[in-house]
Amino acid sequence: MMQKMPVTVIKGSAKRETGRRAQTTNVMAAKAVADIIRTTLGPQAMLKMLLDASGGIVLTNDGHAVLREIDVGHPAAKHMIELSRTQDEEVGDGTTSVIVLAGELLHLAEPFLERKLHPTVVIRGYTKALEDALKIVEEVAFPIDLKDTQQVLNVVQSCLQTKFTNRFGSLMAELAIEAVRSVEVDLGGGMTEIDVKKYAKIEKISGGAIEDSRVLQGVMFNKDVVMPGRMRRRIQNPRILLLDCPLEYKKMENQANVELMKEEDWGALLKQEEIYIEKLCAFIAELKPDLVITEKGLSDLASHFLTKAGIAGIRRIRKTDNNRIARACGATIVHRPEEAQESDIGTHAGLFEVKKIGDEFYAFVVDCKDPKACTILLRGPSKDILNEVERNLHDAMGVARNIAMDKRLVPGGGTVEMAVSRGLMEKAQNMKDIEQWPYKAVAIALEVIPRTLAQNCGANVIRTLTKLRAKHAEDPKCQFGVDGVTGEIVDMKEKGIWEPYEVKVQTLKTAVEAAAMLLRIDDIVSGLGKKDKQGGGGAPAPQVDDGDNVDSEQMLAE
Repeated sequence: MMQKMPVTVIKGSAKRETGRRAQTTNVMAAKAVADIIRTTLGPQAMLKMLLDASGGIVLTNDGHAVLREIDVGHPAAKHMIELSRTQDEEVGDGTTSVIVLAGELLHLAEPFLERKLHPTVVIRGYTKALEDALKIVEEVAFPIDLKDTQQVLNVVQSCLQTKFTNRFGSLMAELAIEAVRSVEVDLGGGMTEIDVKKYAKIEKISGGAIEDSRVLQGVMFNKDVVMPGRMRRRIQNPRILLLDCPLEYKKMENQANVELMKEEDWGALLKQEEIYIEKLCAFIAELKPDLVITEKGLSDLASHFLTKAGIAGIRRIRKTDNNRIARACGATIVHRPEEAQESDIGTHAGLFEVKKIGDEFYAFVVDCKDPKACTILLRGPSKDILNEVERNLHDAMGVARNIAMDKRLVPGGGTVEMAVSRGLMEKAQNMKDIEQWPYKAVAIALEVIPRTLAQNCGANVIRTLTKLRAKHAEDPKCQFGVDGVTGEIVDMKEKGIWEPYEVKVQTLKTAVEAAAMLLRIDDIVSGLGKKDKQGGGGAPAPQVDDGDNVDSEQMLAE
């Protein structure tokens, strides 16, 4: 009988991990990522100092900001970091909780894999537990009155207690609520649009005190008028025209040659350009605007004609800023000056003003009637502090937006996690099949949140958790949780610590689904180098580093 020849499918240079080994490395990588940011959970969170590639320092306790800066090589660890990004984009808060919870779920799945339990069975148990957990969270949730500003402020403030800006009192919470209310648009039919990312811009200016930060009822951008000496820098109730086309002669595409036979032809050519620009400015002057803002260039000649007509001009503004101005002052962005109409002019702004702050000039279009866009002006002693304040404000706006979209709240401080954990444990008693073990594991994993809160404030973890379990066993509807500052067991209703329902639900869904996805992986193939991708055989050509083809990963020591 002939001996069978071994068949090699994957190249020898490629590294492959299969089955049990692949699952173990995935779980280890996920746990490592969770351990990095575990200490950044709660009001007594520790700070992380990170040095980025350009040598700058990032000082933060925001889970998402920490994970965004670190460079990881393992695919499972990259997937975990992607989770925090998803959570940040969806709800803007709970980025640390989701990673810690997903890491704990994977850690508790390890014993099942060692006992040769199939990953699909574990995933089924996890999915069933998630469905029941969401029902329990819904039972615990209660509605909030959005008109009661103090109540909304308390919710945003309790979410900011874990942040650096907590020491400035309720300032950040007030800024976040004001900004969200400014950009809220009622679409009709019970639908609301709150696009904080597009229409609420955070402008950071070093200098001054943090208490000087405020929300502008309008837009601010880092530009000055084109001719500062001759154009007005302050206009009351301005009529604003917005353009996204250049106010200068058209430049030829590619390299165009003009052949002139007489000297007068050169003068005629220049005259033609002048007439063209004069015509453009005449179209604009007919509408009698006080201010023209364009995204493209504005030539000296056009500035001259506009100044003669008493019109101020600003050029090369960002597209995003132009959209915000349009929304704030009720203007329409015009693509050709000839097509501009009276209805395109923005008249809702109360004041246009150019101010010098520090060494820079900033233009303000403020005091708008019902602006649906705003600028949050942040002042502070240094760039690092301003960056941290911005991250905190982004989270606060996310929380305020979630409350406006879904008016339900749940108690904070690990109360919901303990309530869900107790509820799942009770339901697990009635389950007969093998799925009850992974189902119970989800209940145990949820205790990681109150446990970490107690750990981070230096409390006795075992005693605190035992007390909390006893409280929830006595009264299933109690609202006791861990006070993240003192580590004591307190009633969250009396303490006034709340979290948006939306954040809690998203955290549970993302963590369980990510853990299930990583458990499903049974094969990891890595090491497909650049040469393999190009498919070129033979000896590699010597590489000369000329500055353009330098691989940054090779440059940096691991």
